[in-house]
Amino acid sequence: MKDWVGRLFKTIDKKDVDQFILFLTEDASFRFANMPAVVGRENIRKTTSQFFSSVNGLKHAIEKVVKSDDVVVCEGAVTYMLKDNSKATFPFANIFRMKNGLIADYRIYADISTLFQKA
Repeated sequence: MKDWVGRLFKTIDKKDVDQFILFLTEDASFRFANMPAVVGRENIRKTTSQFFSSVNGLKHAIEKVVKSDDVVVCEGAVTYMLKDNSKATFPFANIFRMKNGLIADYRIYADISTLFQKA
């Protein structure tokens, strides 16, 4: 499972939305922190593309992956490279509820509220 999670985050770090959504069921639910859930691959593609366009890049460092039945939990840190060439790193935890080898429910727990604030 750790290899699969590694491939998922490598795709995200490349900002490859087309490959990212292939990790999801057609009717997947995607929730980032306290934002409302987005449902369906195409809606997730649109939302994710908008976020990816707001940063120059991102890099995930996965610290732990745990699987139990159809639930995968991973934790780590993500570094965002911003448009002004600054960087910001935040801890995160993700919960994936799986269905037939794909993510049916993707939840990101992170506080990136200061991401776009200038120092």
